[in-house]
Amino acid sequence: MKGGITRAKEHLMIKPGNVVGCKIVPKDVIAELWEYYHQKKNRGRQTATPGSTEEHNVNVRELDLESLGFGLSEKDAQGIDEPHNPAPMAAARGGTSITRGGTTSMRGPMDLFIRKPETSIARNKREKLRQLNIKEACNKEAARRVHQYIEWWFYQAGIPLNPVKLKSFQEMLWAVGSFGHNLPAPSYQALRVPLLNEELDYTKELLKGHKNNEKTGATFLKSIDASDYVKTGEKLFELLDDVVEEIDEHNVVQVVTDNGSNYVLAGKLLMEKRPNLFWTPCATHYLDLMLEDIGKLPLIKKTIKRAISLVSFTYSHSSTLAMLRHFTNGKELVRHAVTRFATSFLSLERLYEEKGNLRRMFTSDEWAKNKLSKEAKGREVTKIVIMLSFCNHVKYTLKIVGPLVRVLRLVDGEKKSQMGYIYEAMEKAMECIMKIFLNDESKYNNVFKIIDNRWNCQLHRPLHAAAFWWRTYGHEAQNMRDLAIKILSLTCSASGCERNWSIFEHIHTKKRNRLDHERMESLVFIKYNQQLIERYNLKDEVDPIALNDIDECNEWLVGEIGTVTF
Repeated sequence: MKGGITRAKEHLMIKPGNVVGCKIVPKDVIAELWEYYHQKKNRGRQTATPGSTEEHNVNVRELDLESLGFGLSEKDAQGIDEPHNPAPMAAARGGTSITRGGTTSMRGPMDLFIRKPETSIARNKREKLRQLNIKEACNKEAARRVHQYIEWWFYQAGIPLNPVKLKSFQEMLWAVGSFGHNLPAPSYQALRVPLLNEELDYTKELLKGHKNNEKTGATFLKSIDASDYVKTGEKLFELLDDVVEEIDEHNVVQVVTDNGSNYVLAGKLLMEKRPNLFWTPCATHYLDLMLEDIGKLPLIKKTIKRAISLVSFTYSHSSTLAMLRHFTNGKELVRHAVTRFATSFLSLERLYEEKGNLRRMFTSDEWAKNKLSKEAKGREVTKIVIMLSFCNHVKYTLKIVGPLVRVLRLVDGEKKSQMGYIYEAMEKAMECIMKIFLNDESKYNNVFKIIDNRWNCQLHRPLHAAAFWWRTYGHEAQNMRDLAIKILSLTCSASGCERNWSIFEHIHTKKRNRLDHERMESLVFIKYNQQLIERYNLKDEVDPIALNDIDECNEWLVGEIGTVTF
C-alpha cells in the first residue's frame, strides 16, 4: 500500500473509499480507532476558528517521542508537568501544552493516534504492549555485557556463586558504578595490608556499641595460637584467666567451654580463683557426645550405615539421581544441618517420608533396565530399600533421637536464653521417649543409661537446677529478682562462638601458603563481627537445624563412614 498516514489509518479502520481495509486487524482495535476518529472530528468542530481549516503538517523526525508518551507508561506520561500559562494555540488545536526540560511541546489531534487515552485499554494490557525506548534497550544491552565480565571473573577465579547473595556484593557494584569510568583496581598488596587494616579499624569502630550490649549476641574478641599447650588444663586456665583480666572480671558473668577433660580442669581452677564467675560445659557438645554414644548402639549403627550406603549410591550416579528426583517430585534425601548428628536425623526422617517413592523407584521398569541394577552395589541398595526391617529400624531410630534433637534445637538456638529450660527439657525428652514406647523399658533402657551417664558426669550442674527453680518459683522472692534475672539470662551453649570455626576453615582453604596468624585473626575478626552486626540489624535468627550453603562433602554423599554419629 502506498500513501501517507491518512491512508494508513483508513486501511486499519477499514474505512471504505480510498484504500482496501486490513483483514488481520482485531475488531476491538477497529472499534477503538473509529472511536478516536469521531472524537477527533467532533473536537475539531468544537474548537475550529476561521482560518484554521488548513492541515498542520507533522515532521516525524522532529517529534519528541518522550513528550508524546511513547516509550513511557501511562502513569509516567500523566506525571509530566504542565506549564503555568498554557499557550492559547494548544486549546485552539484541541490539544494540551506540556513542559519538559524547560521547553514547551504541543499536543494536538494527531496525538490521539500515538498514545491511547486512559479509558481505552486496561493498565495491565498497556504495560504488556509498551515498547522499550532506545535508552532502555541500550541500558539492557550494557548491563548484559557487564554481567558477562562478572560471570567470567567468577568462573576464571573458581569462586562459588553464593557471594552474589551478599548485600556487600550489590553495594560494591553501586560504588563502582558511582565512580564512573577508569576505576583502577586495588593491587594485591593494597588488599593484603593497608586496606585490611582500614577495614579492621572500621570494624572495631562498629563494635564499640556492641561489646557492652549482651542483646547483640556473641562478639569475636581474638584468637590465640595455643597449639603447644591446648591439651594442658593448667595452661588453659592461665589463658582463660588472662582473657578475663583483659575484659575485667566485673564484665564477665559466665565462661562456657568444651567438655574435654582439659577444659573441665581449666573451668574448675577458674571458679576457684574467681568465685563470682560461673563456668559451665557446653550443652550442645554434651548432646553431641551423647548422640554419638547412642549412634554406637548396634541396631542404630547398622541402620545409619545402610542409610548412608543407599543415599551415597543414589547421589553418585546421574541416572539414579535423575530417577530419584522424578519419583520424589524433586525432594532431596540429604537435609543439611550445622552438626553431623542433626544431618543424620533429618536425612533419616526424609528417607522414612519417601519410603514409598523409593520402593516404587527401585522396583520400576526404569530401574530394571538400568545397568546399575545388575551390579553388586545396585542389588545391595535394592535389597535395603525393599527390606521391611530397614524401614522399621529407621522408625525406631527416629523415635529415640527425635525428642533429643528437639532439645538440641532449644539449647543451640539464639532466640532466647536457655539456662532456665535445659533441666526441664531433658526430663521431658526422656518422658516423651517412654511414652512413645509405652513404657517398654527393653526398647529404651540402653539409651537412658547413656543419657544418665553423660548428664551426671558432664552437664548436671547446680546452676541448671537453680535456673529451673527461679523460672518456676522465683516470682515469689521479689528481693532476689536481680539475681534470678542474672541466672536466667545465662546461656548453656558455646555454639554461638563455635560458628567462628567455619569462618576459620573458609579463610584457611589450603594447607599450603597458609596465612600468618595475625592476618588470619584480622580476617576472621572482620568477617565474623560484621556478620554479627548485620544479623542483629536484620533480626535474622539462626536455625541450627535447617541451614543453607552447607558443605556437601560428608559421608551421606560420598559414602564414607567412620565413627557413626548423629
